[in-house]
Amino acid sequence: MVRWKLSSKQWDALDELRFSTRDAKVFRNATIILLSAAGNSKPQIACQLGCSLSTVDNARRAYRQRGMEGLIPRTSPGRPSRATPEYREALCAAVKTPPQTLGYGFSVWSLARLGQHLKQKTGIMLSEDQLGRVLRAEGYSYQRPKHTMKGKRDESAYQRARRQLKALKKKRWTPTPTKS
Repeated sequence: MVRWKLSSKQWDALDELRFSTRDAKVFRNATIILLSAAGNSKPQIACQLGCSLSTVDNARRAYRQRGMEGLIPRTSPGRPSRATPEYREALCAAVKTPPQTLGYGFSVWSLARLGQHLKQKTGIMLSEDQLGRVLRAEGYSYQRPKHTMKGKRDESAYQRARRQLKALKKKRWTPTPTKS
């Protein structure tokens, strides 16, 4: 069993890192090293932090190999986003522009319409889910528009019909006898 020894300077640096970060993984990794130095076993640490034994091993190995830098996760795995900075710029410009001023026959953007517009402008097509995530990351919120007839109907006829319907609802309905 490897005995972990930390100087008071190292302990303070790890503690400072733990409480200055907003990243849960960095906090967890620094805590693993501190608990290791406090004499806790690998299973104890994994149980206390709710992580796997391999996570404890990985954090310890990274700290041994790269020091404090090893506790900060490297760039996330996976393919880089297709939403390039140019795409995001075109997205922001499109969202701020009413579709009718761009020659479209509709007045509200939907994710599908916005995606098609951006595909024409940038050549990049994202799924509606991904486009929604990019919109949120850029600080926009979206929701389904409420379609009403307000402004497209004869308001006086509408109000008259509402009053008539209300009057009909107040009357008691009595069935009329039918002749058999």
